[in-house]
Amino acid sequence: MTLAKRIIPCLDVRDGSVVKGVCFRDLKSVGDPPSLAMEYQRQGADEIVFLDVKATLDVAETMRAAVQRTAEGLFIPLTVGGGIRSFEDVRRTLKVGADKTSINSAAVADPTLISRCAESFGSQCVVLAIDAKRDGDSWEVYTHSGTKPTGLDALEWAKEGCERGAGEILLTSMDADGTKSGYDMELTRTVARAVTVPVIASGGCGSVRDIVDVLTVGEADAALAASIFHFGQHTVMDVKRALAEAGVPVRCVS
Repeated sequence: MTLAKRIIPCLDVRDGSVVKGVCFRDLKSVGDPPSLAMEYQRQGADEIVFLDVKATLDVAETMRAAVQRTAEGLFIPLTVGGGIRSFEDVRRTLKVGADKTSINSAAVADPTLISRCAESFGSQCVVLAIDAKRDGDSWEVYTHSGTKPTGLDALEWAKEGCERGAGEILLTSMDADGTKSGYDMELTRTVARAVTVPVIASGGCGSVRDIVDVLTVGEADAALAASIFHFGQHTVMDVKRALAEAGVPVRCVS
């Protein structure tokens, strides 16, 4: 049986507001996290992702408060990432209402964090976020909101993360992020074919066609998007109707 493809609005959160930028820079406020999450749920989103792009200790409580307020009215899965530095951070985030946690920098610093979280909370709660930038014929992993190169090969890191228990890969192309020029098909397809867990494509969505392409040609299991939703270019249901017309299985099309 073919699994339905998922459409996931991404809410980048900084100082309590949802922001959007280009290539991880020039961030502008676009709304309130709980309000936007509820609106996207109404539109038919399959999941919501919150990413704390500031990710400092002084705003951790603000972020958790936003997660708790959002979770109280949300019946679709909520993934939270950014500022997740430890096993205890994962526990606290899940406790306030997140269904999944996305870990990136902390996992690179201590890969055993993936396995420890998977063993304690289940692989379904552990999303390995990979920010990847092209380096010749391969892609390098970056951490700290895309500011620090690690020397890690993105494909090999994705494989290791899955072996350690990650239940999903959230794969962001740093080259495409915020450009609205389309997802990185080669990167997405290469990772999707190499791992046995779902791959969520992220970075570069500028149109409904981009989402159709990445879920078919790019072989992603889910598509993360921000700009086309935040700025009112399209609704989630617009995307799902287009996918259904293209023969791509999706949930809740009306």
